[in-house]
Amino acid sequence: MTYSIQITLLARRDAREYAAYIRDEQQSPVAARHVMAYTFARVDAVVSLRVEDYAALGRRAVLRLHEKGGKEREQPVHHQLEEYLDRYIAVAGITGKGAPLFRSAMGRTGKLTERPMRRGDAYQMVRRRLRDAGIAGNYRCHSFRATSITTFLEAGEALEIAQWIAGHADARTTKLYDKRGQRAALDDLERVRY
Repeated sequence: MTYSIQITLLARRDAREYAAYIRDEQQSPVAARHVMAYTFARVDAVVSLRVEDYAALGRRAVLRLHEKGGKEREQPVHHQLEEYLDRYIAVAGITGKGAPLFRSAMGRTGKLTERPMRRGDAYQMVRRRLRDAGIAGNYRCHSFRATSITTFLEAGEALEIAQWIAGHADARTTKLYDKRGQRAALDDLERVRY
């Protein structure tokens, strides 16, 4: 039996445009989106992060992700993600052990509450930001996971490393997120000109 995951993958151009659109925003949802993209993390693991889950370990920072099934894992933080998180935490003034790292906003004011961001908040943020950036498509938070894993594999990196970063117990699960063939077909079709 073959399983597949039906996830809409962001085209390279759309992923770059989206990243450029949100690059300088400081809001909680944007920082959470960066964590999803750079760590391949599930949205539930991202919205459940606490302040103490982001910490320096020597010269680099790590995130302690709380994955499904009660699993916990520490993952090194990409240098660009570290810059985003440090800037977000400083601007938002987030402190306090046990406090949520990503917080919900008061309506559309951009002001953060003390309440943790929920999965639905993250989904609405992704939809709103994509729409505002002029990127059409049926994208979800999981689209960033699939796009990140596919981009990583396209760069020639090993499936086993992508499996570890994504927190998958089995490489077959990671292969379900490998959409290189889907992206290649779309890129090939985009070359047709009239």
